[in-house]
Amino acid sequence: MIQKTPVMRICISCKKKFNRIHLLKITKDHQQGIMLKRGTGRSAYICKSKKCYADSKIKKKLQKALKTSLEPEFVEIFEKEIESYNV
Repeated sequence: MIQKTPVMRICISCKKKFNRIHLLKITKDHQQGIMLKRGTGRSAYICKSKKCYADSKIKKKLQKALKTSLEPEFVEIFEKEIESYNV
């Protein structure tokens, strides 16, 4: 039986490697725009630690990683998603 190695990704805030399952995926799709947790295209990953998602420069890091500007609607959705990890 072949063992699968976990798919590792790097958090854009702390630069540590994590299993992809334990990260929040933000994707820029050329047709559907920016999406959370799904989609194909340019992606950025953020770990679910409070230090990373509460980083004051996280929006700038996301813009750089996705190579696009963030729309105000997405920022509101992103902040609501982050609040769910706070609980």
